[in-house]
Amino acid sequence: MTVRTCAAAAAILASAGCGASSTDSLPESKKLPPINVRAGSMKAGFATMERLAEAAKHEGQLNVIALPRDWVNYGEVIDTFADKYDIKVNELEPRAGSKRELDAAAQLKPDVFDLTMDVAVSAADRFAPYKVQSWQDLPDHVKDSSGAWYAAYGGYMSIGYDPRAVKPPATFADLLKPGYRVALDGDPLRSASAFDGVMAASMRAGVPQPQQGVELFAKLKQAGQLAEPAKANVIIAWDHLNATRSANQSDAWKVTIPRDAPLGDYHVQAINKAAPHPAAARLWQEFLFSDEGQNLLQKGYARPARGEAMLMKRTLDAEQAAKLPKAPGPPVLMTIPQADAAKAYLKKEWAKSVG
Repeated sequence: MTVRTCAAAAAILASAGCGASSTDSLPESKKLPPINVRAGSMKAGFATMERLAEAAKHEGQLNVIALPRDWVNYGEVIDTFADKYDIKVNELEPRAGSKRELDAAAQLKPDVFDLTMDVAVSAADRFAPYKVQSWQDLPDHVKDSSGAWYAAYGGYMSIGYDPRAVKPPATFADLLKPGYRVALDGDPLRSASAFDGVMAASMRAGVPQPQQGVELFAKLKQAGQLAEPAKANVIIAWDHLNATRSANQSDAWKVTIPRDAPLGDYHVQAINKAAPHPAAARLWQEFLFSDEGQNLLQKGYARPARGEAMLMKRTLDAEQAAKLPKAPGPPVLMTIPQADAAKAYLKKEWAKSVG
């Protein structure tokens, strides 16, 4: 430090008063510890955000994977980060799923991952622990205690519908009524979003019942009401996807989260232990979890993981928050054993029951 008060200096300069020390003339960088680009926190590795940004800019690049530009506003997030820190962002396989991210890591060498929580938990040993400055704002149940992974945003499974064609569905069971043409957001055996759509439809008293979900879609198929998204008047998908459709189509698309099935999930962030640009990877995490980064994700209708803390600090974009689909209550999060059991059941039963 270059400026000190008598009170702050008393313990170590008791006999010297408040005069300048012999180090006051040294450049600030000479007084700080060496940079450690693989440290577990900004403070431990860089001391200041400015030094972290400088180290990342020196690396010059950041490799991200599985970040579609139309998913939770990632296009603007990436461009803002690149412009802010003068770092080139290499966008690898934007449409890859979580499992593919990890399978391709050795070949593609991403610096950071965006993963579903179940995949992150199973691969925690492949990540470099790092706790962002806003670590305390993240609820304990959405972060690994060692810092291996931590949720950046979440959402609810929702029903998007065309109000010109059908009445607002109050429950998933309503979709069996005549007139509804229903689509999932992909194949539930391959798509995490579609799988969670089946699980939301299966919820009974807050507990997923895979058999109930499969039976509902089997009935829709038998009734000729299961459709491709382009021909559907109802799409079951994450609320940020349906909310984006609603924003783009105005009165032609509405979104509801059934009160009896508030299934939620989070996408978590992690740093590749073998990241080729470790400082840039850590700067990316600091940016994503900053007020600016979290509000940019919310602009894409995601629900920021720091949302509650930011609301209390009045740093959350309240105008954008009001545009999110109304949630019926806290999200129900499936446990990993529940998800594993459900995946095993769908693998056995989906093809022969629904096709």
